[in-house]
Order: sequence, then C-alpha cells, then structure tokens
Amino acid sequence: MIQHVAISGLGWLGLPLARRLMDTGYRVRGSVTQPDKAASFQQKGYRAFVLHAMESGLAGSPSEFLEGIDCYVVMIPPGLRKHSGVNYVAKMKHLLTEVVRQEIPHVIFISSTSVYGSDQGTVTEKTTPQPDSEAGKQLLETEQLWFQAPLKTTIVRFGGLIGGSRQPVRYLAGRTGLSNGNAPVNLIHRKDCLNILASIIQQEAFGHILNAVHPDHPSKEAYYVSKAKELGLTPPQYSEPSSTWMNKQVDSVLIPSELHYTFQHPI
Repeated sequence: MIQHVAISGLGWLGLPLARRLMDTGYRVRGSVTQPDKAASFQQKGYRAFVLHAMESGLAGSPSEFLEGIDCYVVMIPPGLRKHSGVNYVAKMKHLLTEVVRQEIPHVIFISSTSVYGSDQGTVTEKTTPQPDSEAGKQLLETEQLWFQAPLKTTIVRFGGLIGGSRQPVRYLAGRTGLSNGNAPVNLIHRKDCLNILASIIQQEAFGHILNAVHPDHPSKEAYYVSKAKELGLTPPQYSEPSSTWMNKQVDSVLIPSELHYTFQHPI
C-alpha cells in the first residue's frame, strides 16, 4: 500500500498534486532545485528538499529526499531548447541510479507527446514513437531507461497543458501568417492531469505507458481563434493549409480502460 510519495518538481503541476495527495491522507515530500525555494516551501508547511539532477551527478540531498518512499513522481522537464546541448538522458541516469539504490518500488515518470513525430498521424499507446525533435528523442530514451529498470513504472505522456493562467492562445493572439492551422490540438486540462496521477497512485496502476490527452481534437485554427475571442484577445491568423502536411493526433486509449477514468474537464 502506497503511503509515502515524493514529487520532484513543485511547480505548476507538482505543487497542486502535492496538496491533493496530502489532503487525501498521503505523506508527501517534494524537491526543488534551489535552497531558497526549499526554505520557502518549508515555511509553508511542506516537506521540501533540494535535488538537482545534472549531467555530472545529483546535487542536494537525494538520499534523504528519497529514503523510505513508496512512490516517486518524476516531474523534471527536459529543458531542451534548440541547440541547447543539454543531455537530459545523462541527468536521468544519475537519478535512476539513486532510485534503484533506494529500492523505491513505484515510479511515475512524466513524459510528453513529443515522443511522437509531427507527421505520424493518429497515434495511440500502441503506436511506436518516431520522434523528430531533440526533446522527443531524449524523452523516449529516458522513458525506456525507467521502464526497463527493476521498478514498477508508469509513463504518462501529457499533451499540451492548460488550466489556471496557462492558456497558449495568449502567446498567439494577434499573430499573423501562422502555419499548420488545420492540425489537431492535443491538449489536457490541469484538473484532468491531477485526477489521472492521483488515480494511478490510488489504484497502484503501474507498468503502463499512458497517453494523457483530452479526446476532443479541434483544429488549431478553430480552437485558438475561438479561445482568443472568448478571452477578448485579437485572434491569430493562419495561412492557407498545406494539403501535403500530415498532422499528429494523440489519442488516449488506455486511460479509460486501465484507470476507468473519463476525461472531465473540457479544453
């Protein structure tokens, strides 16, 4: 039975997950990369530790943070920008070594739908990913590291995250000449993210790879123009669609069947 949960990444998603789990009786601790942030969370009543995964190794107090944990939620973004040269796989290898050493039985690794290539068409969890970005390639390699380790791991591939103040149309409002407006959106609301992660822990649903994307897939043009008008923003303008562009639509097949969960929050 899972009682002690650790979350690496007390941010936009990790912090509300910590609160959610604490409110339902779990003993939760979290990690951040900076001592001042850890101190701030500690003052607010959270069990916060410093853990910084680097290419050269782990900094902070990884042993203290992970000791006695039943389930570890790895919510550390790749931080991969174009030509950044960051080796995310190397960072995760160091973290995985410590997790195995601590004999943590259950892991949830947060990944992304970027593991699927932009021209793969409609994909499900049964589709072999063919990433065409550096972030996607490193995420897929990292997924395989976690999934092949002597742990019970579930990989969650989230679509684009929305909710709260996070609405991508704010960055698109008023822009013109945008391409690929006929491509489907692959989004998920933060409330569904929290429900899915809590369900995995509560049901101990490990050993899966799950696409976590809302089943509605309007086109980017239809969705973002509508959202801009809804928020009182200048709608973005898209160029004529290309008939040769093959778009990616990510479907969540296993979440309804494995978690018995139905998406509840519209995008």
